[in-house]
Amino acid sequence: MKLSTITVFIIAIMLFFPLSGFCQENEELVEKVGNGGINWTSGIIRAVGIGAPPEKLYGKPEARPAALRAAQIDAYRNLLEVVQGVRIKSSTMVKNFMVADDSISAQVNGMIRGAQVANKEYFDDGTVEVTLEMSLKGGFAQLMLPQDIKQVEPIKVTPPASAEETNKKSSSDFFTGLVVDARGLNATPAMSPRVIDENGQEVYGAAYVSREYAVQQGVSGYSKNIDSAVSNKRVTNNPMIVKGIKTAGPGKSAIMISNAEASRLKGSPENLAFMKKCRVIIVVD
Repeated sequence: MKLSTITVFIIAIMLFFPLSGFCQENEELVEKVGNGGINWTSGIIRAVGIGAPPEKLYGKPEARPAALRAAQIDAYRNLLEVVQGVRIKSSTMVKNFMVADDSISAQVNGMIRGAQVANKEYFDDGTVEVTLEMSLKGGFAQLMLPQDIKQVEPIKVTPPASAEETNKKSSSDFFTGLVVDARGLNATPAMSPRVIDENGQEVYGAAYVSREYAVQQGVSGYSKNIDSAVSNKRVTNNPMIVKGIKTAGPGKSAIMISNAEASRLKGSPENLAFMKKCRVIIVVD
């Protein structure tokens, strides 16, 4: 039996969209923490809270508001747990900063209270589920990023003398971003990751980025898909792709690359310019 054109079109849509959704989900790096998680790809911290009304209020108009308040309180508590588990660099987490500094603790708690309600769900049994979201970027990044990430002065790039030099440079050493392939290394994401050479010298990290860009978009992006990372507008149209050799440090957030790749990366002022703007994506499992 022949299928009409419309039927074939509908079937194609039904097949395509679930597949697209699956791929997109697989590209995002989400670290589960308690009743929430850290989406390192989107830069969003998320937590869920569930609340039920007191038994004495069942069947009364006050039941739903009471359940909603209980769910919000639970969500704020869970969000605090997730935020405390955010890795800043290596083995240092937000919790370490909060314990060491009452001022930071107060500011983080204030940000949590200002988190956005992303979703509310009301169930037949009277319970309510609330989802809160908070950004890793902006004010949170300004507060938590290490102070050694400073504003970097404009990097002067000397233009090639001829069109021939321009073509030669663009085809070999001139890159618009960096993609670090750290798959298979058990690397862990962090707000301030590092890329180092085989001698342990930093080739990308706090010393290379401008705080303005680090606060706005993060020191590095993260992805679980190499093709998605390479085509990401963050690294624009000609990223340098390097393969990580291993991780370094207790937190496994520092990625080691070969000395040859490190020299190639540092060999051009244009590359320093894109590093300043945090045009870097790290791909992990």
